Amino acid sequence: MPTRTARTAWNGSLEQGSGQVELTSSGVATFDVSFPKRAAEEAGGTTSPEELIAAAHSSCYAMQLSALIAEAGGTPQSLEVKADVSLGPDNPGFKLTGIKLTVRGEVDGLDADSFAKAAQAAKESCPVSKALTGVEITLDAALES
Repeated sequence: MPTRTARTAWNGSLEQGSGQVELTSSGVATFDVSFPKRAAEEAGGTTSPEELIAAAHSSCYAMQLSALIAEAGGTPQSLEVKADVSLGPDNPGFKLTGIKLTVRGEVDGLDADSFAKAAQAAKESCPVSKALTGVEITLDAALES
């Protein structure tokens, strides 16, 4: 399996500095980052490590859930996955305080209970969830009618 790479160029102090995160492997984008905007309610056109983790987690989870639905005999028509990653104080510094995964699915061939079981198994087995075991991850999963 391949290794993927991202690179950050940072200039200045934590409070006054800023940087750019480059998705090096794919070359699809470069994003601005700054600590003041990371800690603010409004991102103001910049991303943050938490948003990048949310993107990684939601996409990894969607892939894993799709595979587990198929293993359970279902056919995923669509999955909408949102990951909310929270940052809070720690001593020293900061820490991730929680991740909430929300998934809504349109799935043929599975009832609500089977979908919930697949959703829980995906939360436990997706590689990003495994990497983030030091953070509480909660799940809200439901089939759409």
